[in-house]
Amino acid sequence: MFSSSIGLTARRMAATRIAPTLGSNSQQLRFLNLHEYQSKDLMESHSVKVQEGRSASTPAAAKDVAASILSATPGADLILKAQIHAGGRGKGYFVKSGLKGGVKILTTADEVEGFADQMFGDNLVTKQTSEDGQTVNMVLVNKGINITDEFYFAILLDRGVGGPCIVASVEGGMDIEAVAEETPEKIVTVPIDIFKGVTDEDCKVISDAYGLTDPALAAKCAKQVRSLYGMFAATDATQVEINPLALADDNEIYCVDAKLNFDDNAKFRQEDIFAMRDISMEDPRDIKAEEAGLNYIGLDGSIGCMVNGAGLAMATMDIIKLNGGSPANFLDVGGGATKEQVAEAFKILTSDPNVEGLLVNIFGGIMKCDVIAEGIVAAHKEVGLEVPLIVRLEGTNVEMGKKIMEESGLPIITADNLDEAAAKAVQALA
Repeated sequence: MFSSSIGLTARRMAATRIAPTLGSNSQQLRFLNLHEYQSKDLMESHSVKVQEGRSASTPAAAKDVAASILSATPGADLILKAQIHAGGRGKGYFVKSGLKGGVKILTTADEVEGFADQMFGDNLVTKQTSEDGQTVNMVLVNKGINITDEFYFAILLDRGVGGPCIVASVEGGMDIEAVAEETPEKIVTVPIDIFKGVTDEDCKVISDAYGLTDPALAAKCAKQVRSLYGMFAATDATQVEINPLALADDNEIYCVDAKLNFDDNAKFRQEDIFAMRDISMEDPRDIKAEEAGLNYIGLDGSIGCMVNGAGLAMATMDIIKLNGGSPANFLDVGGGATKEQVAEAFKILTSDPNVEGLLVNIFGGIMKCDVIAEGIVAAHKEVGLEVPLIVRLEGTNVEMGKKIMEESGLPIITADNLDEAAAKAVQALA
C-alpha cells in the first residue's frame, strides 16, 4: 500500500520547514533545490544513465550544443528545456513573449537558438509557480530518445519506515499523487535497509513492478536503481525523484527528468553541491530573512504574522482563520531575536503588498517581552508603518513590554490573549 506520507512527500520535500524553537533561535531548514541540468550532471557523475546533452546560458551556446548533438547523430530530435525551479514547464507560458511551453521538441540548431532566444530573460509561469513565474537564465539541450515506456521512480526519506524508501510505479510521466489516489495498486514501495543498501531482491521487486520480464532489461534497471541509491546516500539527498524513468527503443533505460533535494544539515559535507544553489529562483524575502537569521514563509492572505516558535506560528494562523481572517505570511524571530532583527522582520513582512495589517504574537521565555516591545517601537518608527499593528505579548517581563508600547505614543493595538488579538486584527482590516 502506498503510504500517505510518501504520497505527499514526493512533491513537497523541497518546501521550507521550520525547526521547533527550544530556548534558542530556530534555524530555517531549506532543502536545496537544483535545476534539472545540475541534477543530470550530478547523476551522470554517479554512473546514472541520462540523455546526451548540455546546459547553455545564451541562445548561441544552445545552438552550439544542438549542432554538436546533430553532428554525432544526424536527424536526432533536439529537446530544449527552460530551466527553473518548478514542474509543469511543458504546459507553462512566458509572460513577455507569450511563448507557450517551456519544453520544445525541435529538429535544427537554428530552431533551438530561436526558441532559446525567446526564453532567456523571460518569466515562465507554470502550475507550480506564482502568477509572476520564474526568470529563465539557463536552458538544457538534450538529444531526443524514442520512449517506448515510462515509469515513476523516487527515493524518499519516510517516517513510516524510519529511513529511505524507494517508490516505483508503472505509471510514469504522471502526477504521482493522482496515481496514488486513483490506482494505488500500481505503486510499489520498497523500504531500504541503510546497512545493506539496495539488494538483489529489492531490484527484482522494482523491475517486476515495471513489468520488465526480459533479464537484460531487468539488469539494466537494477544498475540504474543501484546507481541512483548510491548517489542518494553519497550526497545526503532527501529526495531523488525521476519522472519519467524511460525505456527507449534502443533497449536502454534513461533518467529523463529529475528532481533532487538536499538537507541543509549536510552542507558542511556537500559544499560542491550547495555551491550550485540558485537564489534567483527563490523569494527575495526568504533570502533577506535567512540573512537576518529569521524564518519566513509567504502565504496568500492579508494579515502578516510575527511570532516566536513554529507551534505558536501554527496556532496564530489557525486562530486568524477561525476569526474570519487569512494570514499573508509568518515570520519566526526565534528565541533570542535582537531589536535589529525585529526591525528587519517588520521590513520583510510589510514588503508583501498583500499585507493590510500585522499581528505580533510573542510568548516571552528567553525572548523577553520588553526587548520585543523595544524592537516593535523602533521598527514602527523606522519603517513608517502605515497598516494596523496588533500586539499580544505574554511571559517574561510582559508588563514592562506593555508599558514601553503604551508610552511610545504609537497607534499600537494591544491584546491580552491570542483569540482577542486575532479578532482585533480581523476587525482592523474590516
